[in-house]
This record gives sequence, structure tokens and C-alpha cells, in this order.
Amino acid sequence: QVQLVESGGGLVQAGGSLRLSCAASGRTFGYAMGWFRQAPGKEREFVAAISWNGIRLYYADSMKGRFTISRDNAKNTVYLQMDSLKPEDTAVYYCAADREMMTIATPYRAVHYWGQGTQVTVSS
Repeated sequence: QVQLVESGGGLVQAGGSLRLSCAASGRTFGYAMGWFRQAPGKEREFVAAISWNGIRLYYADSMKGRFTISRDNAKNTVYLQMDSLKPEDTAVYYCAADREMMTIATPYRAVHYWGQGTQVTVSS
């Protein structure tokens, strides 16, 4: 079992930055970690993912160049640095973990472990 707890969400003006953190516990060795988001009335969508060793990184096209995913395995924590935020980035952001690497093609229903989500609101 893997437990995930997100933090760092909040309200920010357009153009601003936020850093999300996800603390993992349980049997996380070898797991890929990622972030998805869900806006009101929309399906949960892939944001970014990172492999266990940090070598493989994947981003949704609309986040490339603005968002950066990283991890610190010594702290069992994954981060999502979000810069140049836009109102359309407003959503609940969920931390995800899976033995399989997650990409834009990964259906969210296929992901095994989720955090409770953290709200990110970007005002215009």
C-alpha cells in the first residue's frame, strides 16, 4: 500500500508561481510518481510524471516550459513547481503513484494510488 499526501495548493494571481509537494509513505520503492488535475466539470487529466530514478520525465503539452516535476527519494517526496500560472490551470491537483510509468496516454483510472488532492486557484 502507498499513501500520498499533497500540500502547497492555494490562491495565486495569473503569472504567479506555486510549488506542490506530495509526501509518500508505504512501499514506494521503484514507483513512478506523477500529478494529474481535475477542473470542475472536466475529467481528470495528466499533468506530469517522473520515473523512480528521475531520468524519465513526461509533461502534458500545455505544461511544458511552465511546470517542473522533481523528486527526492530520500524524503519520499515529489514536487511540482508551477510557474507562469494561468486561470485555466485552476483545478484540484492530485498526486499519483504507480509501478508503471505514467504518461499523457495513461488513463487516470489505470493509476493505482492517489492523494486526496489540493486546490489550486489562479485568478485573472
